[in-house]
Amino acid sequence: MTSEIVRFEVSDHIALVTLDRPPVNAVNWEMRDRIIEVFDRINDMPEVRVAVLTGAGKIFSAGADLKQRPDPNDPGSHWRHNRLARETGNAIKECFKPVIAAVNGAALGAGFGLMASCDIMLASEEAVFGMPEINVGLAGGAAMLRELFGKSRTRLLMYTGMRMPAAELYRLGVIEACLPPDKLLPEAMRIAGDIAGKSPLGIKYAKNSCNLVELMSPKDAYRFEQNFTYELSRTEDAAEARRASLEKRAPKLTGR
Repeated sequence: MTSEIVRFEVSDHIALVTLDRPPVNAVNWEMRDRIIEVFDRINDMPEVRVAVLTGAGKIFSAGADLKQRPDPNDPGSHWRHNRLARETGNAIKECFKPVIAAVNGAALGAGFGLMASCDIMLASEEAVFGMPEINVGLAGGAAMLRELFGKSRTRLLMYTGMRMPAAELYRLGVIEACLPPDKLLPEAMRIAGDIAGKSPLGIKYAKNSCNLVELMSPKDAYRFEQNFTYELSRTEDAAEARRASLEKRAPKLTGR
């Protein structure tokens, strides 16, 4: 990467993506560009099968950089800003590879949104979550919050800007784990390693299925997934996985 504002390293088929903009990993336009660039690259890297997203330091991301706002006197500035903000989350959600969030500290506003764009979410016991836009006279985040919470909790977060500890998100079943800080990244990497050992094509289809069935009726969603199962059944990986299961050995998967 030409910029270290988002660090990116690959090992054992796992991409570790680290937000690194001290002191609080505030999301500015450059960071959004880099996040999009990184996850677009991951799409085309066969050596990457899963990604882990975390933050450097003690804060995952304190949200959007309030010092960098669209200029109302510059025609088009506001819409360019909004488009970039949307595509930041979309780059993660639409990435062909699963993305695991390892939320090491506060995830507020845009930082909360980054976590919500991921497939699997874990957090440190020290992490807190909130949508503080209302505190600076703004509003936003309902489209993201409704995927995580019910009607009342979504509105409570939106209207008050309150912060919720990771333990409460775990109690509600929003995140997979609430861990001591030193256990967070190892657990995220353990899950990533498990996913990396599965068929790359199967995982790609599984993520696509998870994203798209949300938009379908149950009947259409079931048929859609059956089509995926049919296509996967004809792959080399599926044949190898079946042989390995019968022979009681680890499969040798190639993504074909």
